[in-house]
Amino acid sequence: MNTTLITGGTGKTGRRIAARLTERGITVRLGSRAGRPPFDWHDRTTWEPALADVSAVYLAYAPDVSAPGAAGTLDAFARLAVARGARRLVLLSGRGMPSAVPAEDAVRGAGAESWTVLRASWFAQNFSEDFLLDGVRQGEFVLPAAEGVTEPFVDADDIADVAVEALTGHLPAHAGATYELSSPRLLTFEEAAGELSAAAGREIRYRRAGPRAYRTVLTEAGLPPAEAEFTADLFTDVLDGRNARVTDGVRAALGRAPRDFTDYVKEAAATGVWQG
Repeated sequence: MNTTLITGGTGKTGRRIAARLTERGITVRLGSRAGRPPFDWHDRTTWEPALADVSAVYLAYAPDVSAPGAAGTLDAFARLAVARGARRLVLLSGRGMPSAVPAEDAVRGAGAESWTVLRASWFAQNFSEDFLLDGVRQGEFVLPAAEGVTEPFVDADDIADVAVEALTGHLPAHAGATYELSSPRLLTFEEAAGELSAAAGREIRYRRAGPRAYRTVLTEAGLPPAEAEFTADLFTDVLDGRNARVTDGVRAALGRAPRDFTDYVKEAAATGVWQG
């Protein structure tokens, strides 16, 4: 019982956690459709094989912990994990999302010896590893953020470090903890675009779109209409200014300051990801 299951194991946080655990000599099982064995949140026949000999689980629910049905699925899966011997559960959640609380409560109530909730701010890596990357490369990214709203963009490496500590550290230290994770500084999306421009050596602009216009952007990018509507509504809510404050979650969990957005931008630019 010394395997750690990482659901979303190929995602931004999952692959970072997997690398860190592997470096420590911990056996890792990647929970994904391409994993061995395969894992799918929406196919319960894949759950039992994925949980074999698992002592800890990182829970990154897709499409989002605030999605309809997420709480019920996480409740069933977390209880099964505990019944099969998992002692630690670490859930990736989001800041300022009341609709995610039922999913958090499902993990809290699953009966694990230790549970930890990570409420993350908007990922800095969304600009370099996700749906905003193509727009940044083309010189303009679009979001439905409220005018002038500020965000403390959190680095995925900080999230991974906190998750690894919760999965492997002294057991009582993180049991029952809910960490709100952010960077040490607030930025508007216009300011973020300025930092991206300086690092990439060319102009990168931010354009605000209303919810309806943003749904159109998403559907034109290939998202199914229902998924586009959910995503547009979610981003409109989360980016309304409710998270416009920095938090001490990274320091509370790790005893160090979180990474600044500028550090992330310089590191990402050095890889050439924004060229072309």
